[in-house]
Amino acid sequence: MVRYPVLLALAAGLAACAAPQKVGAPPRTAVPARSTTLNVKGLEAVLGKSARDLERMFGQPRLDVREFDARKLQFAGSACVLDAFLYPEGSGGAQIVTYIDARRSDGQSVDRAACVEALRK
Repeated sequence: MVRYPVLLALAAGLAACAAPQKVGAPPRTAVPARSTTLNVKGLEAVLGKSARDLERMFGQPRLDVREFDARKLQFAGSACVLDAFLYPEGSGGAQIVTYIDARRSDGQSVDRAACVEALRK
Protein backbone atom coordinates (compact mmCIF):
# COMPACT_ATOMS: atom_id res chain seq x y z
CA MET A 1 0.00 0.00 0.00
CA VAL A 2 2.91 2.36 0.58
CA ARG A 3 3.90 2.09 -3.09
CA TYR A 4 0.89 3.95 -4.46
CA PRO A 5 1.69 7.37 -2.91
CA VAL A 6 5.27 7.03 -4.14
CA LEU A 7 4.10 6.17 -7.67
CA LEU A 8 1.62 9.06 -7.65
CA ALA A 9 4.32 11.50 -6.54
CA LEU A 10 6.68 10.21 -9.22
CA ALA A 11 4.01 10.48 -11.94
CA ALA A 12 3.12 14.02 -10.85
CA GLY A 13 6.78 15.01 -10.92
CA LEU A 14 7.26 13.64 -14.42
CA ALA A 15 4.10 15.30 -15.68
CA ALA A 16 5.37 18.65 -14.43
CA CYS A 17 8.41 18.29 -16.67
CA ALA A 18 6.35 17.96 -19.84
CA ALA A 19 6.03 21.15 -21.89
CA PRO A 20 2.42 22.14 -22.58
CA GLN A 21 1.36 21.84 -26.22
CA LYS A 22 -1.14 24.13 -27.90
CA VAL A 23 -3.97 22.30 -29.59
CA GLY A 24 -3.68 22.59 -33.36
CA ALA A 25 -0.17 24.05 -33.22
CA PRO A 26 2.35 22.56 -35.67
CA PRO A 27 4.96 20.33 -34.06
CA ARG A 28 8.25 22.00 -33.26
CA THR A 29 11.23 20.90 -35.29
CA ALA A 30 14.61 20.96 -33.65
CA VAL A 31 17.15 23.06 -35.47
CA PRO A 32 20.62 21.62 -34.98
CA ALA A 33 23.10 23.80 -33.21
CA ARG A 34 26.15 24.98 -35.13
CA SER A 35 28.59 22.13 -35.19
CA THR A 36 31.25 22.16 -32.53
CA THR A 37 33.63 20.37 -34.89
CA LEU A 38 34.45 23.51 -36.89
CA ASN A 39 37.85 23.80 -35.24
CA VAL A 40 38.97 20.26 -36.13
CA LYS A 41 41.85 20.51 -38.55
CA GLY A 42 40.94 19.11 -41.94
CA LEU A 43 37.18 19.53 -41.52
CA GLU A 44 37.15 23.22 -42.40
CA ALA A 45 37.21 22.15 -46.05
CA VAL A 46 33.64 20.82 -45.77
CA LEU A 47 31.91 22.32 -42.73
CA GLY A 48 29.93 25.41 -43.64
CA LYS A 49 30.00 24.55 -47.36
CA SER A 50 27.04 24.14 -49.73
CA ALA A 51 26.00 21.00 -51.63
CA ARG A 52 27.43 22.52 -54.79
CA ASP A 53 30.79 23.07 -53.06
CA LEU A 54 30.85 19.42 -51.98
CA GLU A 55 30.04 18.20 -55.48
CA ARG A 56 32.91 20.25 -56.87
CA MET A 57 35.20 18.77 -54.24
CA PHE A 58 34.08 15.10 -54.26
CA GLY A 59 32.06 14.64 -57.46
CA GLN A 60 28.51 13.31 -57.71
CA PRO A 61 27.17 12.01 -54.36
CA ARG A 62 26.26 8.34 -54.06
CA LEU A 63 23.16 9.30 -52.04
CA ASP A 64 21.17 12.52 -51.85
CA VAL A 65 18.49 12.26 -49.15
CA ARG A 66 16.15 15.18 -48.43
CA GLU A 67 13.87 15.35 -45.44
CA PHE A 68 11.97 18.55 -44.70
CA ASP A 69 14.65 21.25 -44.71
CA ALA A 70 17.54 18.86 -44.03
CA ARG A 71 19.70 17.08 -46.58
CA LYS A 72 22.26 14.27 -46.39
CA LEU A 73 24.84 13.77 -49.10
CA GLN A 74 26.91 10.61 -49.11
CA PHE A 75 30.22 10.31 -50.94
CA ALA A 76 32.10 7.03 -51.20
CA GLY A 77 35.50 5.89 -52.34
CA SER A 78 37.76 2.92 -51.76
CA ALA A 79 39.09 4.47 -48.53
CA CYS A 80 35.86 5.50 -46.82
CA VAL A 81 32.26 6.66 -46.88
CA LEU A 82 31.51 10.27 -45.93
CA ASP A 83 28.06 11.51 -44.87
CA ALA A 84 27.56 15.27 -44.94
CA PHE A 85 24.50 16.70 -43.19
CA LEU A 86 23.23 20.05 -44.45
CA TYR A 87 20.77 22.31 -42.66
CA PRO A 88 19.59 25.85 -43.41
CA GLU A 89 21.76 28.57 -41.96
CA GLY A 90 19.40 30.71 -39.94
CA SER A 91 15.75 31.13 -40.80
CA GLY A 92 15.28 30.45 -44.51
CA GLY A 93 19.00 30.52 -45.20
CA ALA A 94 20.93 28.38 -47.64
CA GLN A 95 21.73 24.81 -46.64
CA ILE A 96 25.26 24.30 -45.38
CA VAL A 97 27.16 21.36 -43.93
CA THR A 98 26.87 21.38 -40.15
CA TYR A 99 28.11 17.86 -39.39
CA ILE A 100 30.00 15.06 -41.11
CA ASP A 101 30.46 11.39 -40.31
CA ALA A 102 32.99 8.99 -41.82
CA ARG A 103 33.42 5.24 -41.81
CA ARG A 104 34.93 2.38 -43.76
CA SER A 105 32.70 0.31 -46.02
CA ASP A 106 32.54 -2.34 -43.26
CA GLY A 107 31.14 0.25 -40.82
CA GLN A 108 34.27 0.83 -38.72
CA SER A 109 34.95 4.45 -37.76
CA VAL A 110 37.49 6.44 -39.74
CA ASP A 111 39.13 9.76 -38.99
CA ARG A 112 36.83 12.31 -40.62
CA ALA A 113 39.61 14.62 -41.77
CA ALA A 114 41.52 11.71 -43.32
CA CYS A 115 38.37 10.61 -45.15
CA VAL A 116 37.80 14.13 -46.51
CA GLU A 117 41.35 14.18 -47.83
CA ALA A 118 41.07 10.68 -49.33
CA LEU A 119 37.86 11.55 -51.22
CA ARG A 120 39.01 14.90 -52.63
CA LYS A 121 39.34 14.92 -56.38
